[in-house]
Amino acid sequence: MFRNQYDTDVTTWSPAGRLFQVEYAMEAVKQGSAAIGLRSKTHVVLACVNKANSELSSHQKKIFKVDDHIGVAIAGLTADGRVLSRYMRNECINYSYTYESPLPVGRLVVQLADKAQVCTQRSWKRPYGVGLLVGGLDESGAHLYYNCPSGNYFEYQAFAIGSRSQAAKTYLERKFENFMSSSREELIKDALIATRESLQGEKLRSSVCTIAVVGVGEPFHILDQETVQKLIDEFEIVRDDEPPAEPQPAAEQDAPADQGTGADQGAAAASPDVAPMDI
Repeated sequence: MFRNQYDTDVTTWSPAGRLFQVEYAMEAVKQGSAAIGLRSKTHVVLACVNKANSELSSHQKKIFKVDDHIGVAIAGLTADGRVLSRYMRNECINYSYTYESPLPVGRLVVQLADKAQVCTQRSWKRPYGVGLLVGGLDESGAHLYYNCPSGNYFEYQAFAIGSRSQAAKTYLERKFENFMSSSREELIKDALIATRESLQGEKLRSSVCTIAVVGVGEPFHILDQETVQKLIDEFEIVRDDEPPAEPQPAAEQDAPADQGTGADQGAAAASPDVAPMDI
């Protein structure tokens, strides 16, 4: 992506009015594994895809608890995300110690954006190469914000960032009108389906995704793998179930043509979950 002589310094403007180093930092967010956020009136759900560098290594943590009422999901450079989540944690602790009340989500997001903006204006610093989905609950309700490496921030009803996130965004755009009235379970289901969309063909399992929830009367916490797998099985993400169900009528029509009679038909009826390729 090397452009020209105008991208060697973060403080150098191009004639077109662009800061290429900031744009490169935003490109780093697109290279990270997907992170997804949704909110209703009472709950916020964060989800991310766990992607390991190799089969021999574990995945890096992508969702961090900031306070009992705030959490963050990241896409991009994980090390930058850890530093910023620690900064957010310190701000929450200091505010709580000073005012004896939880830090409003919007104020924390503005402080985070100001910190990111400074890195676009100093030649001896580089922009943070990470995007953050900040979900939280305060007196004004549930909130979901996206913090960009450029220092911009936006509030969303639902959003997805990272690699292959466009498919998840398309799903969220189709469904977002129902999110405000959704229950906790419905939000988690939509988060799991959006996560599956970003996998693009890979089977959704609890080992490849992480889900976190915060809501009214429910402090921010990350669901364990067993709970996530139970939810996947309970909601049954439909795409994996539909193909086996379709070939059954064809198998029943072909049965009289074969001379296998009742034994073969009984075997077919006893195994409705056989994959299409095995039929």
